[in-house]
Amino acid sequence: MYFDTRYLYIILIIFALFSIITGGFSILSLLLTIPGVLIAITFHEFAHAFVAVKLGDETPKNQGRLNLNPFSHLDPIGLVMLIFAHIGWGKPVQINSNNFTRKMSVKTAEALVSLAGPVMNFILAVIFAIIFYALQAFATSFVLENQIGEIILAMVQYTVIVNVGLGVFNLIPLPPLDGSKVLAAFLSYNAKRWFEEHTQLFYIIFLIIWITPISSIIISPIINGITSGLDSLIGGVFSLFM
Repeated sequence: MYFDTRYLYIILIIFALFSIITGGFSILSLLLTIPGVLIAITFHEFAHAFVAVKLGDETPKNQGRLNLNPFSHLDPIGLVMLIFAHIGWGKPVQINSNNFTRKMSVKTAEALVSLAGPVMNFILAVIFAIIFYALQAFATSFVLENQIGEIILAMVQYTVIVNVGLGVFNLIPLPPLDGSKVLAAFLSYNAKRWFEEHTQLFYIIFLIIWITPISSIIISPIINGITSGLDSLIGGVFSLFM
């Protein structure tokens, strides 16, 4: 069975446009979201490249991916999707498993490279949550109560949400997401081979999940749970200083 992934992108864009039309469009929300999106995608893809190079594969470095320049990592369609539909991706980091030099199985090395992106997003979410509450605890009321202060706080808050969302989304064990490669590390040879032979089928399953309420039912509670947990934990610590 063959399924052209270009059709997947077209369908996703159509539903992104639909969500914009039905959900309203705010220039302010767009501007507040963009910094968080750029940070989330850039560090996500850099983490993939960094771990791959540390494991012995110089491919990402040779292709100019071992940097924090957003233009090295942005996928135009994935960027638009993440901004408007809150689900997106960066330009995939290419690796060559034959170059890994660490003493571990190839599938373990591939899983570590894949896991690096979502883990980086969760780390960033924690860091920006700390920044958010630190600003609230230690910044003067003059800084917080003027318009610029409110914009900065909103940008930081959006950055937390975007990073949690991107991290959770990419851990879904369906191609082409990182979770599928992490899952492959725990599969037997025959199961992995079956998984690879039916990749196109999983693309379709991924599409169905995304364009139906299933995505909200599965993903939204996880994202809300993580962000609420960060708020409770980090907010609770900083409440001692407020």
